[in-house]
Amino acid sequence: MTARIAPAEPPYPPEVQVIIDRVVPAGLPPFALFTTIARDPRLFDRFVGRGFLGKGHLTLRQRELVIARVTAQCGSEYEWGIHVHFFAAKAGLGEAELYSIVHGDGRDPCWSEEDGVLLDLCDALHDACDVDDALWGRLRKCFSEEAILELMMVAGNYRAVAYLTNALRLPLEDFAARFPACASTP
Repeated sequence: MTARIAPAEPPYPPEVQVIIDRVVPAGLPPFALFTTIARDPRLFDRFVGRGFLGKGHLTLRQRELVIARVTAQCGSEYEWGIHVHFFAAKAGLGEAELYSIVHGDGRDPCWSEEDGVLLDLCDALHDACDVDDALWGRLRKCFSEEAILELMMVAGNYRAVAYLTNALRLPLEDFAARFPACASTP
């Protein structure tokens, strides 16, 4: 696959290089999404330099579950694969959970009540851009108001990421995970 917009080429402007050095693991080249957005240092700073990956109101598992579900729902194998590669094991997401994130739902037996609420939140936001009162009540039982705000912002941010990765036709990163194949039914 060829990207629709060519990435910026090194040397990058100093303000871009500082962010790349901070967010890209040592030994890896900058990700195609980052170098494409780096064509405009102002957008790059706003998009990458001020993201949701730092300390907030969510655990690593909560954040990564939302990111994985949103990017899977949007068909962004690019972003899903990067996050699974770097964070799935640290977040305690195994094969059954990763399969369910792509092909299942919050009622699958691999999920706790809290995890199921997160998947249901992602599904509601994806399908209706809204949260009904029943789901809101379930969210309030598990999360603070600040955490709920962060959950919705993470979901919206990664939907925007999916728009970019899909519309730009970014080629998958070589190291990144791939969507699990759908189990065949007899």
